[in-house]
Amino acid sequence: MEYKISPSLMCMSLIDIKQQLAVLNRRADMLHIDIMDGHYVKNITLSPFFIEQIRPHTPLILDVHMMVENPSDFIEPIALAGADFICPHAETINRDAFRIINQIRSLGKKVGVVLNPATPVEYIQHYIHLLDKITVMTVDPGYAGQPFIPEMLGKIAQLRDLKQQKNYRYLIEIDGSCNLRTYQDLLAAGAEVLIVGSSGLFTLDTDLDVAWDKMLDQMRQARHAA
Repeated sequence: MEYKISPSLMCMSLIDIKQQLAVLNRRADMLHIDIMDGHYVKNITLSPFFIEQIRPHTPLILDVHMMVENPSDFIEPIALAGADFICPHAETINRDAFRIINQIRSLGKKVGVVLNPATPVEYIQHYIHLLDKITVMTVDPGYAGQPFIPEMLGKIAQLRDLKQQKNYRYLIEIDGSCNLRTYQDLLAAGAEVLIVGSSGLFTLDTDLDVAWDKMLDQMRQARHAA
């Protein structure tokens, strides 16, 4: 199975953003941008303004992960800033999921949802057929560098089997501790998009091109083993 690589921009060096973005433009499939409001999770990272600033400088798909309590407040600004995928947490749209999905679609964007580790696939069963991407959190959300939760491998496999059985179109994306220790299990379970952050990419070498080569070598080994 082919897979896509999506670097998490919250883990890049903002001091070296121009140089690192040039490397990612040559090598990545898409870019992952975390929006946090300091309420849904106790952290604040990137913003619609950040999306607006980098959009002219990258041709890549911008995949926006919304860790916010009120997604409807952010969707239009994120869309206007240049996002391609807009992905709220399923837990935050339970009251108005169909309205949120329609809002994102009306702005010409693709729709994703994100599932926290303790949230089952059944939580989204009534609108799963409408989704372009499902992100499985394999760590609790909010911070980089957390330990992998192995129980999520069953959830990934469940989404893979549902997609095959029902001919759904969603991509299966993984967010959290995608690295040398987990690639083999993630790919075997059915992962299609790997979000790479601190442990998977940015700390492998101070030269991002070298770090990317090291990451690819690790992924190739895992793929052959899987």
